[in-house]
Amino acid sequence: MRKVGIIGLGHVGATLAYTLVREGLVDELVLIDKNEKLALSEEYDLLDAQIFLTSKTKIIIQDYSALQDADIVVLCAGQISALGEDGDRFKELAITSKIVEETAPKIVASGFKGILISITNPCDVIATYLQKLTGFPVNKVIGTGTMLDTARMKQAVGRTLGIDGRNVGGFVYGEHGDSQFTAWSTVTIGDQSLAKWDESVDIQELEQKVRDGGWKAYAGKGYTSYGIASCAANLIRMILNDTKTIVPVSAYSKQHNLYFGQPVIVGQSGIITYIDYTLTKTEVSALKASIQIIKAGLEGLPYQQ
Repeated sequence: MRKVGIIGLGHVGATLAYTLVREGLVDELVLIDKNEKLALSEEYDLLDAQIFLTSKTKIIIQDYSALQDADIVVLCAGQISALGEDGDRFKELAITSKIVEETAPKIVASGFKGILISITNPCDVIATYLQKLTGFPVNKVIGTGTMLDTARMKQAVGRTLGIDGRNVGGFVYGEHGDSQFTAWSTVTIGDQSLAKWDESVDIQELEQKVRDGGWKAYAGKGYTSYGIASCAANLIRMILNDTKTIVPVSAYSKQHNLYFGQPVIVGQSGIITYIDYTLTKTEVSALKASIQIIKAGLEGLPYQQ
């Protein structure tokens, strides 16, 4: 039996729940939100949707004890309106850190022993805080991190070169936020480096397109949901199917004692292996700067680093 819990049923949590049910990825789905009426509405809406599906998913709501035998729990809780017009994810921290402080003990008390995925922003700070407060093994706590940003990079490169973005390889590193950066030394088209594929490509222009893509997805709606929910659904699929896929997520760094976006191999036990690509001096410098931003976000939180 495949069982997943979702905590927080806003735009992202609800989209993720629908995706899991629509694709028949799980047998049981536990939905939890501070707004019980919302959780009940989501339950009945998903049950209605299943009439037209070939799969069947059991829906359980508002029951932390039901997380005990879940394979995966996803924390989606947050308050997107706190971001403001500039989309600064750190503006959510005062709210989301309190959510983690309230939620982490309940997850632990449930007896849950599976993989904990955090989408909540600021992603790297919250993933770090969540792991500290739950005490779960670092390989079993994963932030979605730069998975979405890497998708945006592939989309931008594909559009620029006139090819399907799924042909693009490579990774965005660092914070899921303003200090993130594309490690262009890792970017490939098929089996060729980007530089070899097109020597005339303007990297600075591409970098701006990557950032603009995320902003365009956010600006008109005041939130994003489809991209990040798809990332989370794919991450869930990788774990449940033990695919051992290389993917950029927010993963724990022993050296820095925090989480940041980096490529790892993900499978049934969570993070299996770290992939250590050789970055350029410029990229190493950008990563150090990004890590400092995450550290600064953690400084005000009440835990022992």
